[in-house]
Amino acid sequence: MNADLAWVKSSYSSADGGNCLEWAPSAALATGAVPVRDSKDTGIPGFTVSGSAWSTFVGSLKTQG
Repeated sequence: MNADLAWVKSSYSSADGGNCLEWAPSAALATGAVPVRDSKDTGIPGFTVSGSAWSTFVGSLKTQG
């Protein structure tokens, strides 16, 4: 995964540093694929998901919240 991406910590990540997720919105806008990685250990390879899969994931968080 490109380390030069502009990563943003998800607003759904816990404040205590437990469950932390980052995504790269500019890359998602450019390609339609959403890069995702662990914000606590950015050396672990990330992955990409489709925009529709990301929307479904975020929607499920909103309904749980």
